[in-house]
Amino acid sequence: MSAALALFVKLLPLYVTVALGWVAGRYLEASGKHIAGIMLYIVTPSVVFSGVMTAPLSPEVILLPALVFGFCMFIAFAHMALARRWLSDGSASIIPLSVATGNTGYFGIPVALLLFGQEGLAIYIVCMLGTTLFENSVGLYLAARGKYSIGDALARVARLPTVYAFLIAVVFNLAGLSIPEVFVPLFDNLKGAYSILGMMIIGMGILSFRGLAGNPSFTALAFFGKFVSWPLLAMAFWWLDANWLGVYDLAVHQAIFLISITPIAANTVVIATLLDASPRQAAGTTLLSTLFALAFIPVMIAWVFG
Repeated sequence: MSAALALFVKLLPLYVTVALGWVAGRYLEASGKHIAGIMLYIVTPSVVFSGVMTAPLSPEVILLPALVFGFCMFIAFAHMALARRWLSDGSASIIPLSVATGNTGYFGIPVALLLFGQEGLAIYIVCMLGTTLFENSVGLYLAARGKYSIGDALARVARLPTVYAFLIAVVFNLAGLSIPEVFVPLFDNLKGAYSILGMMIIGMGILSFRGLAGNPSFTALAFFGKFVSWPLLAMAFWWLDANWLGVYDLAVHQAIFLISITPIAANTVVIATLLDASPRQAAGTTLLSTLFALAFIPVMIAWVFG
């Protein structure tokens, strides 16, 4: 329980940052949409690029993003089918993003550093790239498809720099190149901005705490997918690989499990805001999941890792 309490205390600054974002949106009229664009097109690709450049790449490690990407696809399409039956308010297109990814960066990286240290953090970041790639490709396409034609949705995906940043970083890393020393502080600062702005944009999306949950059916389905389906899938893979396949070690299993229990991704709000696809519904449910994770994550980690 001491580890759970230490983790609980470690997460408190993230919630203060969400509250500051709400203050900025409510009283300073800060524009969440403008910050969303900066996050999606500048900050996130920079963080992905620097993370891949510093990760120890091997064939097995390079396949980890593809493995996590496949998990995201399974969760997304399974719950999208349910959303199309249960939701009639136009918010169904945001369900795949809500359930399949997670706040693996803004929220997960500080937790991973606390649990795994620097060495384990590198493995976690590589696994995390699977959710980032899904979020910025298939996830964005499905969200945009709810409002745009197939051609327009694909065009929006093709304009995203995150996928290109990942591929370029893999090539550079395998070629033995590294980030020039003079640019290292810049990328370190961008990582800080990634965490702060990512959490603040959740608060900016909530202009009023009245009706926070929005459509209860949306919130229930999002919570079920994120906090039940994803962890069950992660634990099933952990058991299968540990007992039968033997491909990965404990560090990978723990990293994927941590990804599975993170709250709904702040980038869900970013993308919903940019597409004007039920942004308040996305923001409210994301904030509720973040509040829920304050207790859920320490309990799950104490239970599974203890």
